[in-house]
Amino acid sequence: MPTYEYLCNKCEHAFEVVQSFTDPAIEQCPKCQGGVRKVYNNVGVVFKGSGFYKTDSRSSTPSKTESKPEAKTETKSENKTSKPD
Repeated sequence: MPTYEYLCNKCEHAFEVVQSFTDPAIEQCPKCQGGVRKVYNNVGVVFKGSGFYKTDSRSSTPSKTESKPEAKTETKSENKTSKPD
């Protein structure tokens, strides 16, 4: 069951209540019987598993197009060294 945080509008007493989703919201402060409001905070989200990051969609092995420029570079350097002066 979720824990909700409330804040009193009159005395500013902050308190937490464990409630079910179907339970009605608290309307009165337990200290002064004044009106209360729910306090909403940021929710911590944890992404587990694959598919959440940009790098997850990349393959771990280099593609054929990436290996071709390396082969061309080697060929050019071989041609330069094999030419007579």
